[in-house]
Amino acid sequence: MSAPEVRLHERIADIDAGLWDSCANSDGEFNPFLSHAFLKALEDSGSVGGRSGWRPMHVEVRQNQALIGFVPLYAKGHSQGEYVFDHNWADAYQRAGGRYYPKLQCSVPFTPATGRRVLPVRDEAGLEATLFTALAAVLEQTELSSLHVTFMTESQWNRAGGKGYLQRIDQQFHWHNRGYASFEDFLAELTSKKRKDLRRERRDALASGIEVEWVTGNDLTEAHWDAFFQFYMDTGSRKWGSPYLTREFFSEINRTFAAHTLLILCKREGRYIAGALNFIGSQTLYGRNWGCTEYHPFLHFETCYYQAIDFAISRGLQRVEAGAQGQHKIARGYEPQATWSAHWIRDEGFRDAVARYLVRERQHVQADIEWVAEHLPFRQETSGDGSAT
Repeated sequence: MSAPEVRLHERIADIDAGLWDSCANSDGEFNPFLSHAFLKALEDSGSVGGRSGWRPMHVEVRQNQALIGFVPLYAKGHSQGEYVFDHNWADAYQRAGGRYYPKLQCSVPFTPATGRRVLPVRDEAGLEATLFTALAAVLEQTELSSLHVTFMTESQWNRAGGKGYLQRIDQQFHWHNRGYASFEDFLAELTSKKRKDLRRERRDALASGIEVEWVTGNDLTEAHWDAFFQFYMDTGSRKWGSPYLTREFFSEINRTFAAHTLLILCKREGRYIAGALNFIGSQTLYGRNWGCTEYHPFLHFETCYYQAIDFAISRGLQRVEAGAQGQHKIARGYEPQATWSAHWIRDEGFRDAVARYLVRERQHVQADIEWVAEHLPFRQETSGDGSAT
């Protein structure tokens, strides 16, 4: 059997959408961020590519002309928009006389959501291993400093570790649906004080006559996106200085991806004042961006967390992933969840130093996850996994 052949594509538009999506969904679960349409919207809108610092280098691997799979890959000139922070690595490497950037990034831009990162044509361990080997070969051929595979699934993280990648973990906070028929069913599992707190927050958030709308699918219009983009720019400019997504991205999503998109919009006195952007997977609601033009106490929690829970329950979804960071989510019923990344560093000395650091970091993160899991706001007779205690 011949060695795998690796082809690099500078535009995802050059890859057949049907073939890509077949590989992206070969495990039977639809993740919206891995779809051809979502990644193409990022590129066609100018949010990725050009002067963004994200240069597409999508990987296609074949063996004896038969497709093995695809990998979303980017050459990056910075570490922004990743949510797995390696700025200290870059600083240390450059102070030692190395050149850290550009580097290779295997991820979905600006999207700290867990999903498969190598996309085999069939859900088979051997094909995944071949794709991880091909990724490392791309790094060696390009002679860049490093390769970073972020927000991957735990199974692929283990597979990468078996191929020699360095392993890193972090944590997020996710909500889990345990067969609830309503938000009140969920509240019933919390302690009495927490139930009262959440009810008060929901009441106070809407006390100024604010109405909430769920808008998805064909109901989404450019007027909705005009309103949301104003919120996005206001919040993004304050948090990051330069928001990542262009206005054209939202129009592209509206044309090609509306069925998998949810806007939760807040209206007061006939005009929109706040909103949250979510994407809908087969099992998970993914919260992505939030913004507002008026401040109202607890409105952020209501829009991003409680309305997301309501929607997930109504659709029978199993999880809500509400983005990166945020220990304040714990008091609102969101639970700690490990996230996984794998890293390949070409310089042997630097690789060894990072490996030693990651051993200590993994221990610290795991201990924190375990501590938080023991202090969740659920009633004593109900543990975080829904079982009696």
